Amino acid sequence: MSRTAVILSGGLGVRLKPFTNIMPKPLLPIGEKAILEIQIEKLRSCGFDNIILATNYKSDYIENFFGDGSKYGVKLTVSKEYKPLGTVGPLTLLRERLSESFLVMNGDILTELNFSDFYEYATGDSKDIMTVAIKKIVTPYDFGNIEFHGNYITNIVEKPDIVTYALAGIYVMRPDVLEYIPEDTYYGMDQLILRLLESNIGVKKYEIEEYWLDVGREGDFEKAQILYGEKAYE
Repeated sequence: MSRTAVILSGGLGVRLKPFTNIMPKPLLPIGEKAILEIQIEKLRSCGFDNIILATNYKSDYIENFFGDGSKYGVKLTVSKEYKPLGTVGPLTLLRERLSESFLVMNGDILTELNFSDFYEYATGDSKDIMTVAIKKIVTPYDFGNIEFHGNYITNIVEKPDIVTYALAGIYVMRPDVLEYIPEDTYYGMDQLILRLLESNIGVKKYEIEEYWLDVGREGDFEKAQILYGEKAYE
């Protein structure tokens, strides 16, 4: 059965300038491959054979680079937005192509997530129209945390880690979700999630245990180069 993935590839890549003055962020090289190439090959290995690239900035570069996707073993099409539509608005241009549950991911994510397992979890028995991948982020805290009652200290917790959970930029959606995204409007993924919650529509989570990295910042882009050099993506 064919599975569809939409890769959001239209960002300006402001945080990675001057690299993105030359080419769009998803085409930046990690080792010998572009970020998008790594993503497409990983998706294909997990059974996603219909890939849609949602583009804006330097769209022609992306289209010329990938062609029809045949060399990657997928059917690949490019959707162009002619004004910025945010992180979820571009899906409104694809209504006719998204008749089954589909995966959406940002074009600057590197991960060892098993996309097939995620998809099966999201589309199994439940009828939830959106499932969000999350990633646990542990940040070291360099100071002792003081606990107190009134004017008196009650405890000291030495350098506790700060634990948060981040949106991982990967989602599975049912076509029904498109009803909640306004046409021809700049609309963010966070806005969509909040609108669903306000409408009492459940949004399911899926925690990524595997390696995950957002390469949208220069430091993380450099980190990805090192990890790729260590054969993280063979």
